[in-house]
Amino acid sequence: MHGVESATIEMVRERLRAFVAERGWQRFQTPKNLVMALAAECGELVEQFQWLEQEESRFLAGEKLAAVESEMADVFIYLLRLADELDVDLTRAAWTKMARNEAKYPRESSRNKPPKP
Repeated sequence: MHGVESATIEMVRERLRAFVAERGWQRFQTPKNLVMALAAECGELVEQFQWLEQEESRFLAGEKLAAVESEMADVFIYLLRLADELDVDLTRAAWTKMARNEAKYPRESSRNKPPKP
């Protein structure tokens, strides 16, 4: 097995597929259930930052950083499972979205301004 340093998104997706299959969880991992689990994990990630000052949120360390990393991994895992169930290529989707964002927020007129909703 490859080390974590050389893991790709495709390798993680395949490992997740095997993990789910080995436990017979396919029937539970519907898009609806996965997006609900994703939302819950996003809430747990948000909770890690609740009450932190702006600067504190930039310089996490120790147990706090480990907790944030764990929650980020949960978010990534559920997002990747959702993409797999819906046959969405997240890399392609992100690349396409970035191109739209670059057109929507030109460098010259967007510099040092917060994005509009």
